[in-house]
Amino acid sequence: MAFAYQRTIHFGDTDAAGVVFFPNYLVICHEAYEESLAAAGIDLKSFFSEHAVVVPIAASRAEYLRPLACGDRVRVTLRATLLDERSFALDCELHRVGPPDKLAARVHTEHVCVATRSRERHPLPAPLAAWVKQHPA
Repeated sequence: MAFAYQRTIHFGDTDAAGVVFFPNYLVICHEAYEESLAAAGIDLKSFFSEHAVVVPIAASRAEYLRPLACGDRVRVTLRATLLDERSFALDCELHRVGPPDKLAARVHTEHVCVATRSRERHPLPAPLAAWVKQHPA
């Protein structure tokens, strides 16, 4: 099932034109990702040290369909896809909330699990693999 996260666009999210600065769409989607992990019981403070891995973004793309401005409420819908035992993709849709609901952006990121010491690809730890399966695309 998709995970939904809501937040308000803040002044600091915007640029001089008063709309969300394009890299901040990635920041907002990453917030949704972190909230989804927390909702699944994954404590980020201890997760990475306990499993000795990092999960960086290896690829990203975004489509900006409508501007978002300070004060807008947005709902981020997040879905995950297992790519292989060591990587997964996240697909996020950002909707401006309020009549009418409007799709503002789509963001796709691909994450790869890497062992902290060797910097070699590593299988996803079981809690993360289970989380991916809970939020299918």
